[in-house]
Amino acid sequence: MHEVSLRDKIRNVEIRRRTRVTDMAQRVAKLKWQWAGNIVGSKDGRWGPKVLEWQPRTGKRSVGRPPTM
Repeated sequence: MHEVSLRDKIRNVEIRRRTRVTDMAQRVAKLKWQWAGNIVGSKDGRWGPKVLEWQPRTGKRSVGRPPTM
């Protein structure tokens, strides 16, 4: 296998496929969603599911107050 340089213009996806290295950003995102699924599924009264299902208030705030996030 030869060395890869920028002049070869090989995409990162292709390099990862050749080297069988996983993309860490995708791996972290997948683990984060798995964790969120576990939190939502817990039924033991913890605040995790309540926070994930929280809906902010709608409407105007008083003068001088920043808009809700």
